[in-house]
Amino acid sequence: MLRPLIALLLLSLPAHAECTGHNLIAALPPADLAALRAATDAQPFARGNLWHATKGTHDITLIGTYHLDDPRHAATVAALTPTLANATALLVEAGPSEEAQLTDLMAREPQRMLITSGPTLPEALSEADWQRLSAALTARGIPPFMAAKMKPVFLTAILSLPACNFDPTAAENGLDKRLIALASAQNLPIQGLEPFDTIFTIFDQFTTADQITMLSQTLDGEGGSDDMAQTLSDAYFAGEARLFWQFSYLQALSLPGMTRAEADREFALVENALMNARNAKWIPVIEQAAAKGPIVAAFGALHLSGDTGVLNLLQQDGYLITQIPVP
Repeated sequence: MLRPLIALLLLSLPAHAECTGHNLIAALPPADLAALRAATDAQPFARGNLWHATKGTHDITLIGTYHLDDPRHAATVAALTPTLANATALLVEAGPSEEAQLTDLMAREPQRMLITSGPTLPEALSEADWQRLSAALTARGIPPFMAAKMKPVFLTAILSLPACNFDPTAAENGLDKRLIALASAQNLPIQGLEPFDTIFTIFDQFTTADQITMLSQTLDGEGGSDDMAQTLSDAYFAGEARLFWQFSYLQALSLPGMTRAEADREFALVENALMNARNAKWIPVIEQAAAKGPIVAAFGALHLSGDTGVLNLLQQDGYLITQIPVP
């Protein structure tokens, strides 16, 4: 649900040069890499982006997606074209209807993204952090004054796109949008997995203090954003989104002043808000749709794996889960 939000806020801002980052996971010492992989592989369904789930007459194709543009998506879409042609619906995090409703809501109620009481960001942040934020936004073509009254969690989302190739329309050619376009061309019904305003429900779970901390830590990592972007895309196309999540935890531990207890707390907070709670709510939606015939469900790849991932939840509900070979 971040995609329509970022696109609306930053429509028509210029893109920058291509990223030239390095894969930080590949650069790990062999022993550290082995330990990281062992921790990752201990999680259920830790590797793979394409899966099949069946139970009785329920037939579900599950696709872990990467929300940004990449030419490698073309092969995936081509391989899934026959599957979509035989499906009764495509389920996504946010379909055209949900995105239209969200766009309308934000146009009518922009205060949902803004600080409406208390200190503004230049007052709440340290002078050093405000200057760092101003520089990071300027590098993305965004005037810093636009951020003064914006809730920190929205700025954290914006800064998740690296400055090196910042393009708020990049998600328009992400795998989700490509599948939506294909489904539309096939006149296949498209259904959202969750209410259109879920983004606000999620972000409202973070206290102002937590939002400030998240923003400050994002700024701490700003200098390595090119590398993290490269590491993420490489991990996704290798079917290893969970590996990137585990690696991100290690990166968090390296931040100035970060303790393991604090990293554990923050990662649990984010994981519960962005993944676990949503995964559990998606299961009945997926099952109800599957009762009407074969379906395709496409959503961020991190939602697939782990004890509380969609695949494990379906398996616990009696589904047979098999991996689909990568095209």
